[in-house]
Amino acid sequence: MLALHSYFRSSASYRVRIALNLKGLPYTYVPVHLLKDGGQQHTDEYQRVNPAKLVPTLVDDGHAIGQSLAIMEYLDETHPEPALLPRDPLGRARVRALAQSVACEIHPLNNLRVLQYLDNDLGVDEDAKAAWYQHWITLGFTAIEFKLANEPATGQFCHGNTPSLADCCLIPQVANSRRFNTPLDAFPTIKRIEQACLELDAFICAAPKFQPDSV
Repeated sequence: MLALHSYFRSSASYRVRIALNLKGLPYTYVPVHLLKDGGQQHTDEYQRVNPAKLVPTLVDDGHAIGQSLAIMEYLDETHPEPALLPRDPLGRARVRALAQSVACEIHPLNNLRVLQYLDNDLGVDEDAKAAWYQHWITLGFTAIEFKLANEPATGQFCHGNTPSLADCCLIPQVANSRRFNTPLDAFPTIKRIEQACLELDAFICAAPKFQPDSV
């Protein structure tokens, strides 16, 4: 049985939950609350699972895998259907680029560790912190929207008419943008894809509010 060490509000964990659901893979949910008890990711017990003290971590037959993109590609290689990546090299590169635009460009500037540093070390107030968050979302989504709106490979979803690795990454980031009241009117293609994804059980059931550690 697969085990996913996850935090309900972590967008990286959210991505992996979507991927697991799309593939119909059962798993044990192991909550790691990033705020309670000073952050449960900092415990010695969890550090033995993931030395980086980050979520998610997938454990398969005693082997721990960190980093959401690596986890999702591992799932695609070990459980090929339904595929999260297209078969053709150009399609695979496009989907990876879209996914990494979120996971490597937007999310690292807005994750919990960065927000806590802005709060605790730099003394940034809530308005300035929200402006920081919205700035990086808007910058990243502007590029993604242009790509999605202008490339013929875009279909009902980010790439064609089946969800891919790109959708797994995009939808949690859109959810985060809504949490921070980021204006999204300039991104109609992203919003259209979000609506298509949120009609699927795999995305609905992965949402933060449906996780066992949701509070």
